[in-house]
Amino acid sequence: MTAGGGETAAGRTGRGRRLILWRHGQTSWNLERRFQGTTDVDLTDTGRAQARRAARLLAGLAPDAIVASDLRRAVDTASELAALTGLDVVQEEGLRETYAGVWQGLTHDEILARHGEEYLAWKRGEPVRRGGGELETEVADRAAPVVLRHADKLPAGGTLVVVSHGGTIRTTIGRLLGLDAHLWEGLGGLSNCSWSVLGEGARGWRLLEHNAGSLPEPVLGDDT
Repeated sequence: MTAGGGETAAGRTGRGRRLILWRHGQTSWNLERRFQGTTDVDLTDTGRAQARRAARLLAGLAPDAIVASDLRRAVDTASELAALTGLDVVQEEGLRETYAGVWQGLTHDEILARHGEEYLAWKRGEPVRRGGGELETEVADRAAPVVLRHADKLPAGGTLVVVSHGGTIRTTIGRLLGLDAHLWEGLGGLSNCSWSVLGEGARGWRLLEHNAGSLPEPVLGDDT
C-alpha cells in the first residue's frame, strides 16, 4: 500500500528509522498572525535564538541527514543544526508551506472578514483551496514523497531531520500515518521551533512525540 493507505515500503522493512519534523523559528508574520504560505519571510531575532536552542537539543539525537524547505525561514533554522553536526542541508521545494493564493499576507482577522465561509469550511475539515491555492491533500502529495525519499537513504536506526512549516508538517504526518484527510486538523499545530517525532515499526510509521520542545523519552509500559 502507499503511504496514504497506512503502510509504506519503509514501514515494511522494520529498519527502526526515525523522522524529526521540525517547524521553523518565529517570523514577524507569525507575530502579526499573517498567513505566510509560500511567501519568503525571514526569521526574527527571537526566531534565530529559538533555532539555536532547539538545534543544541536535536544535535544530541545524532541525526544522519537534514532536509529543509527552500524558504529562508526553514533554511536558516536548519543551518543552526547543520553548524553543530557538520551535516549539509538539502533544500527541497516540495517541503514548502501550503500555497494559499490571495490569503497570503492577510491576517487571520482579515481572512475571516473577506473569506469567512471559506475559512470556516477549512476549519471544519472540508477540502478547500484556501485563497485559490493548494488543497491539503496536494501538499501531502508533494511533501510526503520527499520525506520518504530521504528516509530511504538512512541506515537502519538512522534519524532524518525535516525542517518545514506547520501546515506541511501536519499534512505529512497525517499522510504517513494513513489518516483520512479530514482528521489531519486533529493533530493540532506546532509552535515555532517545536518538532514531532515519527518512529518506524513493524506496521509502519508511528507518532511518538508531537509539538515537542524537549528530547524524546522512551515509552515505559505495556504500549512499548
